Amino acid sequence: MERFGKWITNGTDRPFYARRSFDIRKPVQKAVARVSGLGQFNFYLNGEKVSDHILDPGWTDYRKAVQYVEFDVTEMLVSGANGVGIEVGNGWYLMDDYHYTFHFPPFMPPNPNPYRPFGPCLLASVCIDIFYADGTTEQILSDENFRTSLHAVERSNVYGSERICGAKKQEGFSRADFDDSSWERASLAGENEIPAGEMIPQSQPPVKVIRVYDGTKLGTVGGMDVYDLGQNISGQLGARVRGKAGTVVRFYPAEKLDESGVPDQMAKNWLPIDNVLTYVIAKDDVWEEVRQTFTYFGARYYGVMVSDGEAEVGELKGYAITSAWKEAGSFHCDDERYNRIYDMIEKTVEANMLSVHTDCPTIERFAWQEPNHLMGAAILFMKDGKALWEKFLADMRRAQHTAEDAFVDMEGKPYYPGDGLVPAQAPCYIPNVLPVPGMGDFYDIIPWGSALILGARWHYLFYGDLSVIEDNYDASLRYLAHLKTRINENGFLNYGLGDWGNPEGMLARDNIETAFLYADAATLSWFAGLLGKEEDAKELSAFAATVRDNYNEKLLVRGPGGKWCYRCYEKRDEGIVMTQACEALPLYWGMVPEEKTSDVAESFRRTLEEKGAFVAGEVGLPYVIQCAARHGMNDLIARFIVREEHPSYYAFLLDGETTLGEYWEKNPRSHCHDMMGHITEWFYSGIAGIEILEPGFKKVRIHPWMPESIHTFTCTHETPYGTIRVRGERRDGVPHFEVTGPELCQVMK
Repeated sequence: MERFGKWITNGTDRPFYARRSFDIRKPVQKAVARVSGLGQFNFYLNGEKVSDHILDPGWTDYRKAVQYVEFDVTEMLVSGANGVGIEVGNGWYLMDDYHYTFHFPPFMPPNPNPYRPFGPCLLASVCIDIFYADGTTEQILSDENFRTSLHAVERSNVYGSERICGAKKQEGFSRADFDDSSWERASLAGENEIPAGEMIPQSQPPVKVIRVYDGTKLGTVGGMDVYDLGQNISGQLGARVRGKAGTVVRFYPAEKLDESGVPDQMAKNWLPIDNVLTYVIAKDDVWEEVRQTFTYFGARYYGVMVSDGEAEVGELKGYAITSAWKEAGSFHCDDERYNRIYDMIEKTVEANMLSVHTDCPTIERFAWQEPNHLMGAAILFMKDGKALWEKFLADMRRAQHTAEDAFVDMEGKPYYPGDGLVPAQAPCYIPNVLPVPGMGDFYDIIPWGSALILGARWHYLFYGDLSVIEDNYDASLRYLAHLKTRINENGFLNYGLGDWGNPEGMLARDNIETAFLYADAATLSWFAGLLGKEEDAKELSAFAATVRDNYNEKLLVRGPGGKWCYRCYEKRDEGIVMTQACEALPLYWGMVPEEKTSDVAESFRRTLEEKGAFVAGEVGLPYVIQCAARHGMNDLIARFIVREEHPSYYAFLLDGETTLGEYWEKNPRSHCHDMMGHITEWFYSGIAGIEILEPGFKKVRIHPWMPESIHTFTCTHETPYGTIRVRGERRDGVPHFEVTGPELCQVMK
């Protein structure tokens, strides 16, 4: 039996339908379909969509891997005539520049390595294995027996814009009795049209609709009807429209409104997000359904405009979608500020988990890797991320460079990133490989590439599955070897982005990036020991010690009050300058000599108290929060997160945000960035006090703590062994805690 159907195409770069009919004359015992469509597909049998999936298959580097999806279709087949259909849109495979497509802003140099299509035409592959009750088998394979037609979605852009012609809809195209006599015979894809990537099963959770939000009409401004979903989401628009045939209805998504109340698509200080869903009405005075098919928007608001005729909108809905639909934890308390912060971050995470972990659903949609360890615990406490992280790590391994991999520089000459380099994005569709003068390297950044090592660390801690370390070990050694080639004469790394997002611009590259060099080496030494590679473990431990000792020799000094602290090396000419991140990272990773730890912790407290807020970017912030909790500063954390001015989580809510902003400011560039949502880790590890002592929660310690403003809370987390539940209640001003856990999990209270 064949494993896959042939790749078929209509020979264009435009969305298409494909279908055929077939007969079943014997009782079916089981039927399984393996399907792929590039870039995105929906699969149908006998007039019904086969699953509740959205945007299959997952995004990959199609030159290295192409995902297919397996469906059990036993119950969907009928005796007699059957019909099968697939619809295919562009996605990242063959990006359509219709309306908005990301480009670098004018203050950055032009990118000589732009997006390159993975093939010249869209493709589909279908294989249905039918196992009959009498022991015989049959296959329905995509081939020249399929017929194709251009889709009602005439244009489909991966960033959200689609143009839909209602008159071209092919209702019931997958039914057996559908008349396809006007359709063209499918073409078999030629060798140069077939993707080079290996066909692999879609292993991560599929993208699904998790909530539906009704749009509320706010009014009409400048001829545009404005709707509010009430929640910023990644989602697909659904609407009902009625009017005169040929009337064009346009839907403009936005995360915010401008001062006049019009949906504002301008990304602050960057560029406009020119996204629009266009629908051309098919018939006079008949309600017609409008729904995005091959892409999604990032928005809370919609502006609706009508041209070339008359039309009305009967309803407007936003279908929120995510791959992170399986819950792993919950937190609720009687201080609504905490609940709202948790909800804001959870919905931001959901909006950025769509087979890859995007930076935002609007501007870039790139799979930047740093949150996959910096936000690791914050997300994995809330969501079941086991299969998602395995996919993220596999994407990184596939993206890792060899010595022969080359791009071009500004003069068109070969540019070699270097053997073992793990790029900051994986998959990377628009590789900005050249360092940006005055800003740093956006392609080779150690806190980003380190997700290969430190993301695997979080996966192992949460799930206890040693295979994740086995799968990533060799690639991690190659990455560390690459990092060693970047160490400067002072023994530091300092070429990346440092504490990216720091509100005071204190990037502290030497401190931050070299601390990650130590963390990578020390973590790999632990991994080597787990795998029984004792010589590797010794060598890695020795290298980590060399990095640590040099770090302490050059950065650990006596600061204010004679206390030991870490100076910011970039500011060495300005005296002893400390930042919260500079103190927190060596504390967290155990780089501080034991006899000086209490001094550094006191210096760290000083940086917090002097600022009265978290003054750190996304790279330093998780370590700042966790070190504050470890060293008895939970009271400061509780105070900082509910400040009413930025930097503060609660300040975003007071600004009217429903998802987390990119930076600590009003009207941030992106209004849906999860990269600084680290505080939810503290809800579990600080307030509920859940501490992993052995990987997979085989052994945990519970040491809860209750903020003064909270009188009751309940926190749960689903471990591989069962549910841990921590409940707190303040009685007569005294906190009391109740802890329960699964029998196979050793819980220490």
